[in-house]
This record gives sequence, C-alpha cells and structure tokens, in this order.
Amino acid sequence: MTQGFDSWVKTLLALRLLSANPTGLKGLVIRARSGPIRDRLIEIIQNAAPALYKIYPNMSDEQLFGGLDLVQTLQQQKLVYAQGLLARSAWAQLCMAERCDGALAAKLGQALDDGRIAPLIVFDEGTDEETTPQGLQDRVGFWVDLEDVSLADLEVVKFEPAPEEQLAVVSARPEDIAALVDLAARFGIHSARAAQFALTCARTHAALAGRGALSAEDIEIAATLIYPSRATLMPEAPETPPEQTPEPEQDSAQEQAESAQDTDLSELPQELLIEAVKALLPSDFLSRLASTGAQRSAAGTGAGQSRKSKARGRPAPSRPGRLDGQSRVDVIATLRSAAPWQKLRAARKPRRSTITIFPSDIHLKRYEQRAERLVIFIVDASGSAAMARLAEAKGAVELLLAEAYARRDYVALIAFRGASGDLMLPPTRSLVQTKRRLSALPGGGGTPLAGGLQAAGILAQKSLSQGKTPVLALLTDGRANISLDGSADRKKAAEDAALMAGWISGLGIKSVVMDVARSPNPALADLAQTLRAEYYPMPRADAHGLSQTVHRVLDN
Repeated sequence: MTQGFDSWVKTLLALRLLSANPTGLKGLVIRARSGPIRDRLIEIIQNAAPALYKIYPNMSDEQLFGGLDLVQTLQQQKLVYAQGLLARSAWAQLCMAERCDGALAAKLGQALDDGRIAPLIVFDEGTDEETTPQGLQDRVGFWVDLEDVSLADLEVVKFEPAPEEQLAVVSARPEDIAALVDLAARFGIHSARAAQFALTCARTHAALAGRGALSAEDIEIAATLIYPSRATLMPEAPETPPEQTPEPEQDSAQEQAESAQDTDLSELPQELLIEAVKALLPSDFLSRLASTGAQRSAAGTGAGQSRKSKARGRPAPSRPGRLDGQSRVDVIATLRSAAPWQKLRAARKPRRSTITIFPSDIHLKRYEQRAERLVIFIVDASGSAAMARLAEAKGAVELLLAEAYARRDYVALIAFRGASGDLMLPPTRSLVQTKRRLSALPGGGGTPLAGGLQAAGILAQKSLSQGKTPVLALLTDGRANISLDGSADRKKAAEDAALMAGWISGLGIKSVVMDVARSPNPALADLAQTLRAEYYPMPRADAHGLSQTVHRVLDN
C-alpha cells in the first residue's frame, strides 16, 4: 500500500464517522488542490450530506448570521429580516479556507461550539505556509491531506455510507480515557479537544461496528485519525525496565486469570499506539518542528503591522462615521441602519415619500492593509570587525537579503567605518543591485557605532512617515571608538551609541543585535538592552547561522 492509498482510506473512514456523528466530531479539514481527486471527494460528500451550503471567506456578517432584508423591507414598507446561512440545519462547506482570516475563523469556531454548524467541511487549497487558521483546525475532529492520492487509489476503496438510524450508546472505561489522554500528552498535544475528539471517534467507530464497549481497534483507529495532525513533538523512547525476578508459579496462574478479565486494550500496549501514530506523521515532521516557531509567527504574511485605510486594502466591516470628503459611504450598510426607523420618521413627515436618512445612519467603508516592511542592515565595516567576522557578516546579509526579497520586503544597508555611518544601499527590492553593492563593501578604519545607529534611526524614522514598518539588524563586535563628532574617544563613543540606542528605542522600532566578536562583549549586551533588542553573541556562527538567527527574530 502507498501513502496516497492510506490517505484515501483514512479520508473515507473519517467521512463515514463524521456522517454518523456530525455533532460530536464537528468537521473535517481537507488539504487538497483543485483536481479530479478533490472533485471526486466533493461528489462523495454531496451524496453523503442531506443538505450542503457553501461559505466563502469574503462573506459578510449579514450573510452568515442574517439581518435586515433591505430589498424586501423597501418593497413591503415593513421590516423584513433574512435568515443567515448558519441558521440552516445542513452540512457547511468552507471554501478556500487558507484565505480565511482570524475574525471569520472565530465566528465559525463559535458556531461549531454552539452546534449551529454540524459538521463543517473545510477545503484548504493553500501551498507551503498558507493553511487553515489554527483555531479553526482545533475545533474540528479530522484533518487529511490528499496530496499523495492518485486516481488509481480512488478505484480500490469505495465510500460506505453510515446507517441513518441513531447509534447505540458505547461505554468507555476510565482506562480507555486515560490511555487516550496519555497518548495525546506524549505527542505534545495540549488541547483538551483532541482527547475529546479521539474518545468520540472511538465510540462512534465502536457503535458502527455494533459493539457496546470500546475495543483496542477503536482506540487505535481514533488515535491514528485524530493525533498525527496535532502532534507537536516526537515521543521519546521508553527506558528499558530492569530485569525482575520471576514470580512464583502459583501467582502467575492468578495473574493469567486476572488478565483474562481485562479488556482488549491490554492487548495493545501504549508503545504500539505510539508507533501507530508515529507512522502517520508527515515525512518532514522533524524538520517542520525545527522551524515551528518561525512558521507559526510568520502566519503567512511576512509583512509589517496592519493598519486601517480609507481607500485601499482588504475590506473591513463598515462603521458609523461622519462624511469628511475622503471616506467612502457604505450605501447598503447606511440603508440597513436607516430602514428600521422609516415608519417612525414617515409619521413625522407624512407628505414625504422618500427615504429619510439621518447623519447617525451614515456608515463609512473601511479597509485594512499590511504595512510594507523595511529591513535595515547596519553592518560594522570597521577594521576590528573586518579582521574578525566581516566575511561571515557579508554572507549572512546576502542570505537575509535573498529571503527578504522573496518575502517582498524592502531592504537597506548602512555600513559604518572610518568616521561615520553611510547609507550604502537605499531602500530597494532589487536583489541584484543589493548584492553588487555588498560585494564592494570596503572594510577598515575606526568603529563609529553611534554614527551607524544615527543613520539607521534617521532612515527608520523616514520609513515610518511613509507608512513602512522598519526593522533593524545590527551586526557588530561593539568596539566603538569614534564618537558622533568624529573624535577618537572610546568613552564618548560608547555614550553616544547608548544615546542613539535610546532614541531608536523610543521610536518603537524592532531590532536585533548580533555580537560577531570572538568573545561576547558585555558593553554590546548593555547597548542591546538600551535598544530593547534581542542580543545574540555568535562567536563561531557562520553566514547561515547569522541569517537564521535574524530571520527568526524578524518573524517573531
């Protein structure tokens, strides 16, 4: 059997369990691109569901929860309310779930908790880091990936519909529940919903098989269906138990009698359950664990802070407001706000037949857009750094620039050496130009650390006024010896650097400081604290280590 065949079998089994117990198992996340396999699964779902409606990420609250039917209200001259999609008693299908924002995920999650949706079929068509919001994944029982499924796999196994009659009640012993909870803990699953879903899944599977109590097979199938997609760590191998002296024969007979009374769960040791779940973990599970922090924090954006806009960006819910000549009026929302009061307003002015709109009814459109991020590299090109780690710093900057270019960030480069800090590369997205300038970066001279910070602060302040989100990455050994006025005075140079760090910290700019000297510099650690930046002493790191550190901090 291939991995694709296993995934298809797992998908059909999850769908059968879900159709048998939609309120208990809540839903199913299906990660699959558009194609014949997904079309075949949609056909199966439509045949299994008594009724099915679709939800799209751009739907409004009125479409989901219902509200005033404006057209019917105006036509009938009385308030007419329309029913929302979530009020329907049917299966719900969320399309393009990777585009679902946190607000919609929260609304659907609340509807799942309240039982207004049962079940929810989530189609995730994302690539790489694009995925269904984690909060929504946590609220549905199953998650399957059809990437490896082939057309030949579809013909081997057919979907078996669940019986329509009500399922019998299946009892679960405390040992069964403890086994599922312990297994979830071994895989680093901290959500209580996971164990609850696993227990419900095991009970549903036992009921479909006509059993009145859970068996080892039910426990194993529930664990392999629920836990692999939620695992966050790999269980450690159990310690080898010490050898024990054999018990007397008269006691062994008694133990055999007791073991015969145990349930089937004793036939399936916890280690076998762990191995069964581990076998279904993705092949790149360990590599993904290594970068979990960066991936989760990136959240698929790679951009700066979100900010409200009156003209551009992603539409956000409209809000009441005053006309200012710049904002756009949300006509529909305005009419919805005014409609309930028309009868009362018409009674005050019976001769007027037009719609009366008060200023308080005006709703203005709002938009939300991500600010562009500017990554400012401040590279120590002085003689001390050039002798130590300038080559690695250049390599790290090139790697970071390549990543920044792929994430559509702007990049800028400030090099400080001699008597001041100079803007070697203005904010740009040109990777070729950036590499050319970086290759010609000269080294040598004094260390005007304060001058470099001053130049970076001025550039960051300018980018803030342009709506960008600046991020500073400082690579230096921290041996400042040139003050802001260009004099060679170590004490004054350190004071000026601290002054500039405090100024940048006051601007609220995110920063990271990497100490590239051969031994950690306490003075540079103090400067990072003043800068409110993360400090990383990296005496032996190469270019890749430096770039990974900065990449992780930038996304955090």
